[in-house]
Amino acid sequence: MHTVVRGAGAFGLAALLLASAAGCQGDARSAVEPAPTSPASPAGSPGSPAASATGLAAQRLDWQACPAPSPAQGSGTAPAGDWQCATLKAPLDHGKPDGPTIDLAMIRSRAKDEKHRIGSLLFNFGGPGASGVATLPALAADYASLNARYDLVSFDPRGVGASAGVSCLDDKAMDTTLEIDNTPGTPDAVKALDASNAQFTAACEHNSGPVLPYVDTESAARDLDLMRQVLGDQKLFYFGISYGTQLGGVYAHLFPQEVGRIVLDSVVDPTKDPQQAALGQAQGFQLAFDNFMKACAAEEAAACPTGAGGVEGTAAVTALLQKLEQSPLPTTSGRQLTETLAVTGIAAALYSEETWPVLAAGLTEAMQQGAGNTLLQLSDAMFGRDPQGRYTNLSAANRAINCVDARQRYSDQDVEQQLPQFRTASPVFGPYSAWGLTSCTGWPVPGKADHPDVSAAGAAPILVVGTTGDPATPVEGAHAMAQQLGPGVGVNVTLQGEGHGGYNTGDPCLKQAVDAYLLDGTVPADGKTCS
Repeated sequence: MHTVVRGAGAFGLAALLLASAAGCQGDARSAVEPAPTSPASPAGSPGSPAASATGLAAQRLDWQACPAPSPAQGSGTAPAGDWQCATLKAPLDHGKPDGPTIDLAMIRSRAKDEKHRIGSLLFNFGGPGASGVATLPALAADYASLNARYDLVSFDPRGVGASAGVSCLDDKAMDTTLEIDNTPGTPDAVKALDASNAQFTAACEHNSGPVLPYVDTESAARDLDLMRQVLGDQKLFYFGISYGTQLGGVYAHLFPQEVGRIVLDSVVDPTKDPQQAALGQAQGFQLAFDNFMKACAAEEAAACPTGAGGVEGTAAVTALLQKLEQSPLPTTSGRQLTETLAVTGIAAALYSEETWPVLAAGLTEAMQQGAGNTLLQLSDAMFGRDPQGRYTNLSAANRAINCVDARQRYSDQDVEQQLPQFRTASPVFGPYSAWGLTSCTGWPVPGKADHPDVSAAGAAPILVVGTTGDPATPVEGAHAMAQQLGPGVGVNVTLQGEGHGGYNTGDPCLKQAVDAYLLDGTVPADGKTCS
């Protein structure tokens, strides 16, 4: 079972590493409500819908103190400080605006300088499947300068967390499916992986069938515009990270005249189909792993578990993975570190340069001490599993959104034909990425497109940020997004550095460029580089 990270889940990993994820998943069948008889009355204060708004755009949000995150969102306590939460009603099917509705969970921190308030800055942290309600408070310190003049606002996108969250397997079944060999080398192993995927799909359809056709990115983009109207903003102010860049690009395509100031950081390449994206991600993770090994050798010398790095280090790790396929390592939890869990644990640590020392410790523990504790903990964070064995709905939402977005379906034979190319791209991550292509095979809802349309002629300039060492969304994706947005729209800024999520590295040059754009409307020169 694969979580196909388009940036974490990819980026949401940062929050998961800060606060262990919790929870059983709810039943999305009960999340669909009948059409409302009348909208709530509008309010006239900042952050409220315009007096001329009608329908669901006229609803008033009832902001209250936030509870602790729900099980599907993640564990932890209620956010401290001035955080407020509310529920937005959105159409289940935007093609039927007067039909049944779903609830979308939202969170905000009001602008500290109310006199100079610009509006609401909406965040999506990626995945797809990361809970914005749980993630924003965990990362809010990174956005303190923006909180001066913006209400910081995030949300659980449809299908995620408390927003009609997709529910598939229960916690015990998730543990079992993650024990399956996700890089099968025999016909029997391939059959076992296929059976695991079929079980996951059947559980999603049984528990969440009514919402599965409507968790697509286009519907989420239309939710964004509804939020903009209900929050009282004439234009959308938005910060999308990882998969959030795809959501932002689709929004710009659908609503070019409503674009205010949009930042897309760690960009999903909109020109690639799933096979091309998976191959590019395998290459990106291998590049990041090579950079990790080089830094490890320089800092730890002979103590580095991957030696001098390069071919030598990659061979050492692939040898470890081959051993794990036959003989998983024990952990103090009583669970075992399998090859699949080791690969995802290694990948998890590559999202940030700050977790490279944890990766070095985990590899040392596995290779020299015969224990899998650290790599298993990293893998658990990637999948949204807490120490009590409870999962968020990250994996369920990730698959549901990816499968309804992408039209392509891949067979075992397709993967086997592509395996040599994937192994060449990355001996460590290539096979795992390749077999992940079968995740949507047999999905009960057809995919919508070969790749997203993000052309946005007539939109205001959009800042597109890529990082040269990004493992999950290689820097080339930012160049492609800027080009696809169109002339005069996409403005490309490159950070020469490591990790996923450029702004959150704290790089002064990049932070200054993004803040000047969002706070003052100053558009940097296209092609600007920070190092």
